[in-house]
Amino acid sequence: MNIITVTLPFVLSVAAYLLGSVSSAIIVCRLMGLPDPRTQGSGNPGATNVLRIAGDQGKLAAGITLLGDSLKGLLPMLAAHLLDAGPETLAAVGLAAFLGHLYPVFFSFRGGKGVATALGVQFGLYWPIGLGVAAIWLFVAKVLKISSLSALISMALAPVLVWLLYPQPELIGMQLVITGILFWRHRSNIRKLIAGKEDSIGGNA
Repeated sequence: MNIITVTLPFVLSVAAYLLGSVSSAIIVCRLMGLPDPRTQGSGNPGATNVLRIAGDQGKLAAGITLLGDSLKGLLPMLAAHLLDAGPETLAAVGLAAFLGHLYPVFFSFRGGKGVATALGVQFGLYWPIGLGVAAIWLFVAKVLKISSLSALISMALAPVLVWLLYPQPELIGMQLVITGILFWRHRSNIRKLIAGKEDSIGGNA
C-alpha cells in the first residue's frame, strides 16, 4: 500500500464534501435577487422550494438549482471513476458529496434534503442506475403529483437498482445510508403524507 492508495480516497472525499457544500439554491437566489430559500416557503434550500418562492422566475431558478445540485453529486463520482477508484472510494466520495449538500460548511451546515445530489451520485456511479431512479421519480410524480412522495419512492428503490446493476457491497451500503438519511430529512413530509396534508407539485405551502 503506497501513499497514493492511502491519500486518494481522503482527498477525493474532502473535495466531494466541499463541492457538495456549495448551495446552489442560495447562490441562485442571491444572483437572481430572490429571497433566501432558508427563510421563505418550506425553508429548504432546494429546487422545489426555489420554484415555490421565485414567482415568475420560478422555473428558471429551480432548473438551475436542480442542475447545480445534481452536478455536485455527479462530478466527484466521475472524477473518482477517471482515477480508477475502487468501490470503497466511490462509496466514500458519493456519501461525502451527499453530506456536503445536507450539511454545507459554507452555509452554517444548513442544507437541503439531498434528492438531486443523490441522483447525481447515482448517475455518476453508473448512469443506468441514475436513469432508473429518475424514471421512477417521474412516473410517480406524473401519477400522484406529489414531489416528496416521488422522491421517497424512487430513493427507497435505489438500493435495489444498485444491487441489480452494480452489485458491490460498499456501494449498496452507501445507497442504503443515503436512502436512510434522506428519509430522515423528509420526516416532516412523511408526517404530512400520513395526515393527507402534503402539497401537490405546484402547491403553495
